[in-house]
Amino acid sequence: MEIREYARSILASGSLEAKLIPPPPSLSDRAPGDALVIPSPVRDPAIRILPGREVKVPSRDGMCDPAQRIRIIHAFANHELQAVELFAWALLAFPEAEPDFRRGLLRILEDEQRHTRMYVSLLDSRCCSFVNFPVNGYFWAKAAEFSTPLRFVAAMSLTFESANLDHASDYRALALAAGDHEMAGVIDVIHREEIEHVRFGWDWLNRLKAPGESAWDAYRSSLAWPLRPSRSVGRSFDEAARSAAGMDRSFLE
Repeated sequence: MEIREYARSILASGSLEAKLIPPPPSLSDRAPGDALVIPSPVRDPAIRILPGREVKVPSRDGMCDPAQRIRIIHAFANHELQAVELFAWALLAFPEAEPDFRRGLLRILEDEQRHTRMYVSLLDSRCCSFVNFPVNGYFWAKAAEFSTPLRFVAAMSLTFESANLDHASDYRALALAAGDHEMAGVIDVIHREEIEHVRFGWDWLNRLKAPGESAWDAYRSSLAWPLRPSRSVGRSFDEAARSAAGMDRSFLE
């Protein structure tokens, strides 16, 4: 099977189960084909994307309430599912990207599938299904602006996933404060793996930017409003995780 065929199957399959089938180890990339930009994924009715105003997620204060915590876990699972789809989207949108870039996209896609399954398993352990709550498409709403590989990593890796370094640290602490060690353990695993996802974005930002351009200027100019650097940071700033991802001092400052 070709990577293109596999990526397309994720976006064309409506069920959660089909979207989370890991890539076969024998995938090849000999025929990436022409660029294909898919505006939105196929979703079964139970997990269809709804406008954000129709999807209410409790604030972080809800972590102390087990019922609200389930809704927060569900929102995290939805974020990971959108990431699965968008990395598949990038494999179709950027067939001429360097082979190492495409293989990196595929590797992260598989991580995002595992993260989704981890959160869905948490829901299952609490007698809740992913289909019990509506989902929004916040990440998907920005996809039209991901017109180049550089714009893609600036948004997905260095904004959304970078912010998740902070969110993960914060929510892990909140889960521990609530006595939910199971949730804290899942978040801890995902946090460590997100560092490598941010590293991927950082490495490719530096490889794709114009010669002589600073990483900071390249990052800023690759974001389309309303995305901006401030969206890459949560309430806290996990500097250690970003340093572990390779970000240099001038960029961090």
